[in-house]
Amino acid sequence: MKKLSQFLRFDFDKFSEGKIYQAVSTEKWTDYDTKEILGTKVGSVIVKDNTPYKQKDGETVTNLFEKITFKVPKSIQIPANAYIMPINAVGVVYGDYRNKLSVTADDIRILQKQR
Repeated sequence: MKKLSQFLRFDFDKFSEGKIYQAVSTEKWTDYDTKEILGTKVGSVIVKDNTPYKQKDGETVTNLFEKITFKVPKSIQIPANAYIMPINAVGVVYGDYRNKLSVTADDIRILQKQR
């Protein structure tokens, strides 16, 4: 069967429950082929993960300190080390093992700046 991934929905809001993201970088988001600037890529790391994952007996699952990049279709500036939350984020799971995540968001809200 082909194109089955078009019918899978990733619930980014549910995934983000109990998480805090911290910004670590920003860079231009450009189209690979045309080199047109599409917006900003905000690199972040998960610094808190209290999300309840379904786990097997004896298994411990966390995404703490995993990196995640948010693609925002406009030019924005985010201070490094700021705690952030994506606005209207949409995630797509991809990869051979379905373990990669691509996230676009309308905007990024700064929650608090780390000193």
